[in-house]
Amino acid sequence: MKTRLAQLSWPLIIALGVFALIRPLFSITGLMDELGKPVTPILMTVGISVVWLAAVLLGRAREPVLTLVCVGLVYGSAAIVLSAILSPMLHGQLEGPLATPGGIGVVMTLLVNAAWGGAVGLLAAGIGATRHRAG
Repeated sequence: MKTRLAQLSWPLIIALGVFALIRPLFSITGLMDELGKPVTPILMTVGISVVWLAAVLLGRAREPVLTLVCVGLVYGSAAIVLSAILSPMLHGQLEGPLATPGGIGVVMTLLVNAAWGGAVGLLAAGIGATRHRAG
């Protein structure tokens, strides 16, 4: 596994993880509410997923599932840090995953985002396999 992780495109993983921070930024700043829920979060999630999918397909990532699981973990980690920094400044108190008792918010954030990346990665792997068989 260590070798597989070392062979991943870490600049791509970090770039895609940071790109997805647009979603919590919209939420933390209140833009998500202004633009309308539940449509805006859904559209943002779909849009981010499409960018992730296109990036691993166009970049011909050797391990699309593992790459996007790592993207989800980078994004989740960065979102936790962003929330810890911005929520006290904007709302006067710590909110988000770090504010939940026992660290369950952190664990769940990482699990959900790893699963999100994994699901998009499975889609990418399927598209890549179909494209490979076709020619």
